[in-house]
Amino acid sequence: MENVTAILPINSSKNKGFQELFKGCITSIQNQSSQIGELIIVHSIENDLINFLIDYDFGDLKYRLVKNEGDTDFASQVNLGVKESKTEWISIIEFDDEYASIWFKNVQTYVDAYPDVNGFLPLVVDVDSKGIFAGFTNEAVFAANMNTDIGYLSSEVLLNYQNFQSSGMVIRKDAFEKVGGLKKNMKLTFVYEFLLRLSHNSVKIMTIPRIGYKHTNMREGSIFWNYKHGENKLSNDEVSFWLESAKKEYFFNEDRDIKFETVNG
Repeated sequence: MENVTAILPINSSKNKGFQELFKGCITSIQNQSSQIGELIIVHSIENDLINFLIDYDFGDLKYRLVKNEGDTDFASQVNLGVKESKTEWISIIEFDDEYASIWFKNVQTYVDAYPDVNGFLPLVVDVDSKGIFAGFTNEAVFAANMNTDIGYLSSEVLLNYQNFQSSGMVIRKDAFEKVGGLKKNMKLTFVYEFLLRLSHNSVKIMTIPRIGYKHTNMREGSIFWNYKHGENKLSNDEVSFWLESAKKEYFFNEDRDIKFETVNG
């Protein structure tokens, strides 16, 4: 699928097991049965990370390093990578995750068959930090009574079921940018809010019923691990706040200043 760019955001090389996880991620891109157009790695200005990326052997993979001197949160890095991309489609991958080797080949088949669809979600295999199977994500669109249009992600499904994964998703660049991209101020539920916003803006999204992506769930040091266990640990009230905020903010394409403490004074 040469008309897609994979966006890989990295803000530090000090994450536990980074080099091994990164290698698995890159190998999964190199081993695609249908090669992508380009990989864009958006990275921070951390010297160790820059040196590692410069010295890394990417083989024949077409890639580009984009230094992010601004905000290095996940959403900001992804948005920068999308802005730098030059293809019709983009996809997001995290350094501790892997694409299935048939993913982009399958997506191209669905793109050809459903030209009115703007985004394709993979069926995701969740694994723990040891690589042991933990469950599936994005399968809810096929659940009985969840959606009358089987396979499509609707606002009805999203408002009743919040556990969706956007990493691995293949989406038209113009659709991503039209709705404003990811919102860094959404903190915990930026993926959920983004999917709600896409649906609200009539962006058609389909889940492909084949394994497309392996996601490392709750890896120590990851964004969501820190929200649950680390220094950024959230209380139950905060978790509820961010979930309800997503249901209110998807009407707005701009990233507004949303803070938990402003409603809990």
